[in-house]
Amino acid sequence: MSAQIDIEKLLAGDVLTLSKAITLVESTLPDHRKEALQLIDCIYAHRTPSTRIGITGIPGVGKSTFIESLGRTLLQEGKKLAVLAVDPSSNKSGGSILGDKTRMEELSREQNAFIRPSPTSGTLGGVAARTRESMLLCEAAGFDAIIVETVGVGQSETEVINITDCFLMLAMPGTGDDLQGIKRGIMEAADIIVINKADGSNIDAARKAKKQLQMALHLFPSSPSGWETQVLTASGLNDQGVMETWLTVKQMMDHMQREGHFEARRREQQRRAFEKLTELSIFEYVMQKLGRSGDVNALIEEVNAGTLNEFAASLQIIDKLGQLTMD
Repeated sequence: MSAQIDIEKLLAGDVLTLSKAITLVESTLPDHRKEALQLIDCIYAHRTPSTRIGITGIPGVGKSTFIESLGRTLLQEGKKLAVLAVDPSSNKSGGSILGDKTRMEELSREQNAFIRPSPTSGTLGGVAARTRESMLLCEAAGFDAIIVETVGVGQSETEVINITDCFLMLAMPGTGDDLQGIKRGIMEAADIIVINKADGSNIDAARKAKKQLQMALHLFPSSPSGWETQVLTASGLNDQGVMETWLTVKQMMDHMQREGHFEARRREQQRRAFEKLTELSIFEYVMQKLGRSGDVNALIEEVNAGTLNEFAASLQIIDKLGQLTMD
């Protein structure tokens, strides 16, 4: 086990140790990767049972404001809350603003709240590559409510479904989001749709959007769990409809557990996580081995120069992988 992380402090809920542990699992260094896996294996059986909520929505829909309001509601119920906020990374520099902690200023000052922004680092699906691992570490530190805020850039933000219990989508009235309900995609996958910013002059538009979405959802096939997607209106800015949202989340959790779908969903997520971990581990191992010999860099240069196409380069990687396994 890595000497970097004090397991006792982590399990006692020390946030500095938790932050350090998340930094470890987010590291791309080969040596850190094995240490991260060992760390999570060590704390796995000591995690606090939690409710995992994924929240998505287009930029400008008010995710941070809504999450801060929802977070205060959870804290008032005595919950210990962790918010894992994923920010987009630049394709050119790899950098990320990571501004969610600043936007959730009030929540970040709460003793029982932990906010951790992470970059996507090129990962698709709205969450970072290690978001699930960070979530498990938060559970080990005693957090019993986990909110995962996705990047929120479009219809592909559905990877969060594979790591959370409830998928909540925020929409805005009067921006066309209400009509997106007729498309298969992210809205079809949502367990709860909340039309945010339903305040002031937006109230009538929000009510109209709610009716349109409810009608559109009837066109979709029923969920295997029997849960019917709920459409709500809310104003995170004014704390209106936020308690109703949380009560709806709890209703869904009760339904899933009563019908036996909660554990089934968690087990399916574990299976998918194993497959993804294995895929990433093999990829990182191969790239590490080939990278030391310079083979990968040489192939990348040839592809960039146009002297070798990407398929021929991949075939060479496969051939070299065969040589590695024989060695």
